[in-house]
Amino acid sequence: MQINDLRLFVRVADCGSITAAATELELSPATASAALKRLEKQLGTSLFIRSTRSLRLTDTGERYLIHCRRALSDLALGQQAVNDVREKISGVVSLAVPSDVGRHVLLPWLDEFMDQYPELKLRLHIGDTLSDFYHDKVDVALRLGTPKDSSLVAFEIAKVKRLLCASPAYIAKYGEVTTIDQLSDHNCLFFMLEERTHDQWRFSKNGREFKVRVTGNRTCNDAEVARRWAVAGKGVVYKSSLDLEGDITSGRLVPMMTDYQGESADLYLVCPGREHVTPVILLLRDMLRERCRQRLEARG
Repeated sequence: MQINDLRLFVRVADCGSITAAATELELSPATASAALKRLEKQLGTSLFIRSTRSLRLTDTGERYLIHCRRALSDLALGQQAVNDVREKISGVVSLAVPSDVGRHVLLPWLDEFMDQYPELKLRLHIGDTLSDFYHDKVDVALRLGTPKDSSLVAFEIAKVKRLLCASPAYIAKYGEVTTIDQLSDHNCLFFMLEERTHDQWRFSKNGREFKVRVTGNRTCNDAEVARRWAVAGKGVVYKSSLDLEGDITSGRLVPMMTDYQGESADLYLVCPGREHVTPVILLLRDMLRERCRQRLEARG
């Protein structure tokens, strides 16, 4: 049911004339008449009693008019609420994001977000070191894993798993990893989180948990570098599926051990306290949730 048809119905009822209402709404009488007939067909009833000299509401039309006025009023209030929020979306927001997903996934999303709220200014921090909100002057941070500090406000953005991947060239040379035991025969690529090398990898299969300490010859404090090493055929990488999605889709990386479940790498939007949760941050949260949902569902 089209909102403009409802608006037309109300104006025709007020004017007592299709022609007068059409003129007011800058429509042709024929277009207005067709719109009313469309509305009546959708409702399965007549709203007006028409004659050559007059137009008046039926009993059903009288009752429907009450609800139409109320609905259109609610829509107008809703639009005003949206406009009020948009007017509040201004100032500066300081956002910290992980290196890999920040550069290769979030940047275009943030561009669209900024286009939608042109009065907003963004200060972006990219890196895998967990932010000190006060020292680094960060308002909100996007981070992998459940925050350990219970005083923080954390909004879950997406449930994500890590994937084990390698390049086609690496697999052709060294073979595909298909079991936990085979990991010890491969060069694993590491990145650091919270100043700790992520060299203990966890998997699950059929309800059984596996934890293995792997070895390799390359470590970096920037997780994007670990992914780049993997694409270049330098070893095996174990990272968030959000980070690896583009390389998997393009064929630069191939998932392995797909009958195992990777460990959790859930994504959270974190604020230092409830008083820091502003309309900007809530809108950012909703945008990120929807975009991540679309990206993850596209892969299935």
